[in-house]
Amino acid sequence: MRIVIVDDEPLARSRLAAQVADSGLGEVVAEAENGLEAIRVVESTNPDVVLLDIRMPGMDGVETAQHLARLAFPPAVVFTTAYDEHALAAFDANAIDYLLKPIRSSRLQQALEKARVLTTAQAREVGAISADARRTHVSGHVHGNLTIIAIERVLYFQAGHGYVDVIWEDGSMLIEESLRSLESEFSERFVRVHRKALVAVAHVAGLSKDDSGNHFLNLHGCNASVPVSRRLVSQVRARLR
Repeated sequence: MRIVIVDDEPLARSRLAAQVADSGLGEVVAEAENGLEAIRVVESTNPDVVLLDIRMPGMDGVETAQHLARLAFPPAVVFTTAYDEHALAAFDANAIDYLLKPIRSSRLQQALEKARVLTTAQAREVGAISADARRTHVSGHVHGNLTIIAIERVLYFQAGHGYVDVIWEDGSMLIEESLRSLESEFSERFVRVHRKALVAVAHVAGLSKDDSGNHFLNLHGCNASVPVSRRLVSQVRARLR
């Protein structure tokens, strides 16, 4: 099997690579030290398995698994962690297994054996978002490539025909998520302005009204204005205060 190791500690990566080699069950084709690098590496190397540390600075392992699940051929994910309390989060994310550090070679072999028989359908389920998850990034495909955008860059979400359009200052992409689920997950950052749009409060430049009494939100870094439904104007005003 082709294996990618993701851990922010070089020594941990080296030790795990040696254990993989000793197992005889696969070869390490690449390593990464954080979640964003892991996604790029996995896209370019197309591994069968990712050995993924849970606690990393920036994007943690659980969120990284969620984004990896959006790839056309998602790898099987085995979490590694030094913290017992992360075990539940690992299974919430539908990882096939988790390994507690320091990792025993026998447990690694057991996890890799499990990964070898994993079906593609099962791999696609890796990274299901748990009820308490809060992502730091959203992901979708642009020209066939997986694109990762930090949530603080998003100006607004616009619902369309079965998709949601993610708009940021210099780009956009479609994602297969509901506006309702995005509103629930990112309620601290975004405000509902009408039934088909959520706007990032931090990017609002002001609330304006045209001669017909229609309200619009003007956004920093965006020439377009987002209409506000009449029934939500008072709520939007209150949120902006």
